[in-house]
Amino acid sequence: MERDLSHLTPEQRATHQAMHARMMAALTYERVTVPGAQALSAWQKLRDAGRGWPVVVGDDEGLERIADQFTMGDPKVSGVDMPGMDLRSPAQILEIANKIQFPADLRKWSGAYQPEDLRAPLGEWPKEVGDAAPGLTIATDLVSGKVHDKVHILLVPAKFSWEVPAYLRWGDWNACPPPEYHVAALREWHQRFGTELVAINGDTMNLKATSRPKNRDDALALARDQYGYCPDIIDQGVGSISALAATLMQSEWWYLWWD
Repeated sequence: MERDLSHLTPEQRATHQAMHARMMAALTYERVTVPGAQALSAWQKLRDAGRGWPVVVGDDEGLERIADQFTMGDPKVSGVDMPGMDLRSPAQILEIANKIQFPADLRKWSGAYQPEDLRAPLGEWPKEVGDAAPGLTIATDLVSGKVHDKVHILLVPAKFSWEVPAYLRWGDWNACPPPEYHVAALREWHQRFGTELVAINGDTMNLKATSRPKNRDDALALARDQYGYCPDIIDQGVGSISALAATLMQSEWWYLWWD
C-alpha cells in the first residue's frame, strides 16, 4: 500500500521507507497472492497441501498490519532498543499458552473485561437471523463490500491453526488479549467445535467451525464466552447475547473483531 509521505522531509521519508522495508522483510513466512474471489478455494488447497498452516491476511494493507504487529518492539526493525518490549518467540508463547485454560484464565490478563464490564443484555431470541456472520470478510473491503482484487495468504510453520497467533505475535492491544490467550481460546474451540482459523488481519479473525452448538443453552454459553473474549462483537456489533448465540447456531463462520 502506497502511503502519502509528502508531508515528511526527504530525510524523514527515507527513514520511514527504510524501516518499512525492514518490517516487511522480517516477515519471512512464505506468501501466496491470489485474486480475492479465489481466496477461500486457494486457502483450502494450501491447507490440504500440508506446507504449514495457511492464513488469509487480506490485501496489501492487511499484510502490512500483520507485519507491523509481528515486528513490534523488534530493535532490528525500528533501529531503537525499547526497554520493556518483550519480543517473544513462537515457542515461548506456545509454552505459556499450554498452561492457560480458556475461558477460566482469561481474567488473569490485566486488560481483560471483568464481569461488571460485560453489560450486554441477554435480549430476546431473534425470530429471524440475517447475514450476521458474512464469511471470509478479510478478503473484502468492509466499506465498499467489494472483494479485494488480490489477497495475500501466509503459510505459517504451524501444525495447528490455533498456533497461528503465536507465530504472528498477534494481539495485546486495547481489549485484544495477548497471543497466548488467543492460542488457548482457539485451541479450546477447535476441540469443542472443530473451528479453524482461516483469516486474520490487523484487528479481525475469521474462523470456520465444523460443528455448531446443538441447542440454545449451548449457544448462549458459547456466546457469553465469546463476549468476554471479544466484547466488540456485541457491544459494537449484534447488540445482545441472544443475537450472537442465534448466529452461532446458524452459521459455520465466526467473526471476531477488536476495536
